[in-house]
Amino acid sequence: MTPPSAFLVARRDEGFGDVYPLETGSRYSVGRAPTNRIVLRDDLCSREHAELFHLDNEWYIRDLGSLNGTLLNGEAIRSERALRPLDELRLGRTRLVFVEEMSQLPDPPQSVVQPPPKTDGLEIRQRLSQTRYQQTAQTIEATLGDDRQTIHRIPAPQAIGILYRLALDMAAATDTSELCTLAVDAVFRATPAEVVAILRFKEPREFELLVNRNRTSGPATYHKVSQYVSNEVLSTKQAVLAENVAAHATLKNRDSIAELRVASLICAPILAGDQLLGLLHLYRTTGHTPLNSEDLEFTLAVARQLGAVWQRLARQNVLWAENRSLKDQLRIESEIVGRSEALRKVESQLLRAAETRATVLIRGESGSGKELIARAIHMHSPRRDGPFICLNCAALTETLLESELFGHEKGAFTGATERLIGKFEAADKGTIFLDEIGEMALGTQAKLLRVLEGHPFERVGGNVPIRVDVRVVAATNRALEEAVRAGSFRKDLFYRLQVVQLEVPPLRERLEDVPLLAEHFLRRFVRETGRKIKGFTPAALKKITNYHWPGNVRELRNLVERAVALCHGPMIDAADIVLFELEPIAAKNNPVAQEDKSIGREYQPETLETVEKRHIEQTLKFTDWNKSRAAAILGIERSTLDRKMERYGISK
Repeated sequence: MTPPSAFLVARRDEGFGDVYPLETGSRYSVGRAPTNRIVLRDDLCSREHAELFHLDNEWYIRDLGSLNGTLLNGEAIRSERALRPLDELRLGRTRLVFVEEMSQLPDPPQSVVQPPPKTDGLEIRQRLSQTRYQQTAQTIEATLGDDRQTIHRIPAPQAIGILYRLALDMAAATDTSELCTLAVDAVFRATPAEVVAILRFKEPREFELLVNRNRTSGPATYHKVSQYVSNEVLSTKQAVLAENVAAHATLKNRDSIAELRVASLICAPILAGDQLLGLLHLYRTTGHTPLNSEDLEFTLAVARQLGAVWQRLARQNVLWAENRSLKDQLRIESEIVGRSEALRKVESQLLRAAETRATVLIRGESGSGKELIARAIHMHSPRRDGPFICLNCAALTETLLESELFGHEKGAFTGATERLIGKFEAADKGTIFLDEIGEMALGTQAKLLRVLEGHPFERVGGNVPIRVDVRVVAATNRALEEAVRAGSFRKDLFYRLQVVQLEVPPLRERLEDVPLLAEHFLRRFVRETGRKIKGFTPAALKKITNYHWPGNVRELRNLVERAVALCHGPMIDAADIVLFELEPIAAKNNPVAQEDKSIGREYQPETLETVEKRHIEQTLKFTDWNKSRAAAILGIERSTLDRKMERYGISK
């Protein structure tokens, strides 16, 4: 066996404890998990907290992303650090000293070598780690002095009633202060204690007073728990009943407890598993009606109950805080950025519509922010705590769209290997956003209309009627009136959707919002990428403000993301702004586009469908019938282009 080249030694208040030899050629993982080479029984340590390794004749320490961090001589380490003799490591509550030889350890101070005094004028009469209130027929083993005896008692009905009432009240508590006040009041009702207090545990071996109550009239006074008693409770994790031996003259003026002539006290640990949260401390200052074993039983039962609820409330508060943080992030992502009059008008309309149950139809060009408006409607509505479900109707075939909307049963069609909950079921008590509603097939439109009118629906392949409470917000960049006249969109569905209509202005009609939007996207992408970019130069702002933005806000967002990724300096300059002028390129390189431009100088009375058909044909010719490129130029999905080609009879 290779002899150790160094040692880790646990430092304790009274000196030093466990020794961990370190051998060269080995890595030592340190943490709470039993799979580590060095296992620390410390609830503040992470499961895999840190590691030690030997390199170039030196030992190094590296933190493994622990929750509470690793301290080297009181300083948090950010990367691997070399160790020197007598360096102190702190992992959670655990302190470890690094030495190359055991002889390097300093001698413990004389005050530590000497045994501490056993009492502060107090004598512990009874210790208790379990209470019969947890199991009525349980046998309680109590320690009275040095004698052990077995006690069999049935809890008093009055005490059980107080504990039951306490459990109900604790379940409704919203913060730790209220929780501790309830526990103190319960102890007052069940015991003759004159003073009751709850203290929160703080490192190292310190306590913070949370709640205290005094039975006597006048201002509430509390004198801290005896250090001797608190040390006993900390070391044994047991509740103790102690009495002051007032008959001995040597005890006078030795402790604040002795000065008060405390007749009896009880101190119980407030535990959550093995973690100490605090102490429940009560005492009497008079000799008559001292605290007894019954009071100890009840106090321990309250402390156990308090510890469980305390920990659950703390976890609940953490989850609430995380939930609020996530909702704040979602709210930020849903913020409507801009100060233009056109945008303020839309925002005013959506705020009024959000408070109602009305169906909303959002109309606007592709990329203008229709989904953002829909999300803002949801976030400002009474359904804000419910789900917000999005579905693009143009991205799926008719069969798949119906399955996505209403769900399907196992075996309903080829590929349906299990039951699927549809978007409408998932959005129950919330909002469903149907984008590109104009691309929905007629058969699916009929089923959607029935749901909007309050009728139940069935999953594909199922026969069980399902009712949901869902608000529908739809969006389209098509002229639905033309689709109704052409017979591709149901008239009754059109009127059912258009209860409230919101028109989202294109970005070219609110160019004063472009700098604000650009700064908004810049902050987001700088935060995501970690780039140190401060803003835009005046030339860059002028360039993006003078652009007509055919792709609307989506194009601006992509432009800023590209600029952040490729920018070399601290500011985004005009050279970093890459604009794709599709129309000038088409006109320059495509004779069809040139011909269309010359023809278009004079007005020709045409329907929108005729114009759309001709434009699609010319775009396909320009791209040499590359449908993916044509769809990108047109700003639509490839599946949408296929349907339009089929509708207009366009083919190569």
